[in-house]
This record gives sequence, C-alpha cells and structure tokens, in this order.
Amino acid sequence: MTVQLHAQPYDLAATGFYFETIEDYEAKAAALRNDYGDPVEEFEIQFIDGEEIDCALAGALGLYQSTIAQFFDAVETWDDHEKRVVIIAVGDCGYAFDASTQPSDFDIDVYELDSMRALAEQFVDEGLFGDIPERLQFYLDYDAIARDLSFDYSETEIAGNNLIYRCA
Repeated sequence: MTVQLHAQPYDLAATGFYFETIEDYEAKAAALRNDYGDPVEEFEIQFIDGEEIDCALAGALGLYQSTIAQFFDAVETWDDHEKRVVIIAVGDCGYAFDASTQPSDFDIDVYELDSMRALAEQFVDEGLFGDIPERLQFYLDYDAIARDLSFDYSETEIAGNNLIYRCA
C-alpha cells in the first residue's frame, strides 16, 4: 500500500496538494503559487492514508519538509520490526531522528507479547534465570517475575500489536 501525504501551505492564499512520493512533492511544491502569483515555500505535512504502522512512524518522527524524504525511504525499505524499533526509540526512549538514522542505531529490546507475564514465561523457557527443572516450573511465581521485569521493561501498542520493550 502506498502512503499519501498532504502539504498544507502556511500561506492562507494558497491551496495545498496531495502527494505519494518525494519526487511528486518536489514537483508540486516548486510549481505552487498563491493567489497573488508568489511562490509558496513553507508547508505543514500531514499523514492522510497508509498502513497503521506507517502512520505511527510518521507520528513518532514528525513530518516536516526536511524529513519527508527520509520518511518515504523508511516506509519503503524498513520492515515492520525496524519501524517499531524506531517508533519506540524516538517516541518513548528519547532518541533523536535525523537523515542518517537507521533502526540498528538503537539498543532496544522489543518483544511482541501480550503481557509482562508472557515475557517472564519466555525468559524462564529460554533459561535466563538458570536451569530450572521442568517439574519445578509449576511452582514459579510468574506474576512476581513479571513485576520485577516491569522495572526495566515497558509496554506499548503500535499498529494494533502489543509490544514489550527495554531501552538501553
């Protein structure tokens, strides 16, 4: 699915336009004139249509004239996991986004799980708490482990998916 954005001029005597690529934006922005024939230079960029994950990415990054090229590149080249990492890093962990930002720049652990308890169960299964015999796993207090994990991990929802993450 393509992403559709809208460039709304700050000039009240001009009419905005829709676009789906950076090339389309550049061509329409260069040709746009206000009612008096003057060129229009500044726009508010608005997300109009696209996948829910791309809408969340636009919200986290902020759509500005200076960042829409990187936004379109991210939409086309990053997979959903990479988009989630950047959304969490910039939106929740306080990292900055610039033209050279890549998802691998961030040290963030992301798990697509329904609850902290599910994370606790996964960590026990993976052996993060040592080798626990299977017959003793029934006696573990997963809720207590989940409460402890909640000091380092947080929950969020992005594009309908519940995610648990840890910012490093």
